[in-house]
Amino acid sequence: MSEQLRLYSYWRSSAAYRVRIGLNLKGLRYETAPVHLVRDGGEQHSPQFRETSPQGLVPVLQHGNRMIRQSMAILEYLDETWPDAPLLPTVSRDRARVRALAQIVGCDIHPLNNLRVLQYFENTWGVPQAERDEWVRHWIDQGFAPLEEMLAGHVSTGEFCEGDVPTIADCCLVPQVYNARRFGLDLTRYPTIARIEAACLALPAFDAARPERQPDCPQAAAS
Repeated sequence: MSEQLRLYSYWRSSAAYRVRIGLNLKGLRYETAPVHLVRDGGEQHSPQFRETSPQGLVPVLQHGNRMIRQSMAILEYLDETWPDAPLLPTVSRDRARVRALAQIVGCDIHPLNNLRVLQYFENTWGVPQAERDEWVRHWIDQGFAPLEEMLAGHVSTGEFCEGDVPTIADCCLVPQVYNARRFGLDLTRYPTIARIEAACLALPAFDAARPERQPDCPQAAAS
């Protein structure tokens, strides 16, 4: 398919980060359409962007005239549309494990730490920054503890979450580790997670997807 790909993204969005990794692993060229989630109250709330994303969320992948929303759906769309360099294993039980690992991040950890949740705490309830940060650390920890156990104690765990080829589980894990570090979570309790993250970031596809390498990253954050 030769139609152009455009990714509506924000440099520090972990959901957009997942999709950037997937696009890079597939070797797909795409245009970045930055959506600043903080400036002027958040560009995601503008009427123009709401036409692209009724939820006012990134990422959105535009493929020709089609708009694909939600990061997990986008990753599976990429895998079904461009099957080379698969992001899911071929065996059904392995695919189920990969989806489960990915959903621990995408469904259980990330929604509780989303920007709009933290902004609600701040703007509606006046929760101080230190307490908001502790909330984030708590829920990442609550997800990482069982995730570490599932990775460390499973025969299918290899260099990556499932075997020796990156999958959507790794696409989700690496951005969440980035967030964990950003909010000061002690990662020494999660040696398997840290090892897999290091293996991922050694690959060009993951390295190029880092937040600090994005065109909309502020210069100060990139240095």
